[in-house]
Amino acid sequence: MSDQRVEQVVLGSSGLHATQLGLGGGPLGNMFSPIPESEARATLERAWNLGIRLFDTAPFYGFGTSERRYGEMLAEHPRDEFVLTTKVGKLLRADATPKDEQFPGGKPFFYDVPDLNVEYDYSAAGVRRSVEESLERLGLDRIDHVSVHDPDEFYAESMEGALPALTQMRDEGIIRSVGIGINQAELLEQFVRNADLDTVLLAGRYSLLDQTALGTSLFEATQASNTAIMLGGVYNSGLLARPLPGARFNYEEATPELVARAQSLAEVCARHGVPLMAAAIQFPLHNPAITTVLTGVRSVAEIEQNVEMFEVDIPEDLWAEIRAEGLVHERAILPTD
Repeated sequence: MSDQRVEQVVLGSSGLHATQLGLGGGPLGNMFSPIPESEARATLERAWNLGIRLFDTAPFYGFGTSERRYGEMLAEHPRDEFVLTTKVGKLLRADATPKDEQFPGGKPFFYDVPDLNVEYDYSAAGVRRSVEESLERLGLDRIDHVSVHDPDEFYAESMEGALPALTQMRDEGIIRSVGIGINQAELLEQFVRNADLDTVLLAGRYSLLDQTALGTSLFEATQASNTAIMLGGVYNSGLLARPLPGARFNYEEATPELVARAQSLAEVCARHGVPLMAAAIQFPLHNPAITTVLTGVRSVAEIEQNVEMFEVDIPEDLWAEIRAEGLVHERAILPTD
């Protein structure tokens, strides 16, 4: 595949310019199984050569592994040519008590990673420590955008501690953009309405298979405040990439009902000669509230496939049939609307 340049967009009120397709850093933190250093590096370099200029990571992803790998690759490129985002709220500590989220389904989330555990800290002081530690792992001079990571049970702490601290860091020029990274739309809407945010990350709640975000007014709120949305989880952890029994949906094994609906979507796509993955990766961007999509990959082949799927020409008849079959929410926005 030849090198390409993915279209660039502005990330809300931050003024940052990034590519519509970004790279999510979870899998490159050795999610579910180890990735050799050489393969991780080759994958990141291929993403760069394919034109990706939006790189999202977090301390939690591989307990620093993802940040370190990102930083080592990005350090070799001009700093003003890419947007780097990371997260706060989950400090990494050797003496912290292991948390349930480190072991989804009773198995480790990340393999072959530093012997660290998560310590939740959404205070102002904790946020500043987190940014300092991320910069050390990244080995870079700055982070462009910082999200408060999974503040589901920490709304008050985030509003009183984390977000004011990040806003001050933005005012001081330490970072350029402030946001929230979460996988539920209702609470995210509260943050958007009550805090000064530039860009937010919503994972999994507006995919071709799951449009629960439409049960809220999140999209209207972000558009009113010029807050960009980065949309993660476009494949819902794999079900929309491989709609077979045993596939994951939101990190857990998908139910038979979800598998059946994913297979129905795949059948419609097949009738139009379009891969299901292409429809899944392009669907969110038809909603004007969605600015960018992030995909996590584990290999050179996967990033090449995602860029290819991002550029597939999809006929409007396919979207019309998906609508006619009742396979998307009635308020989902499609090119035929």
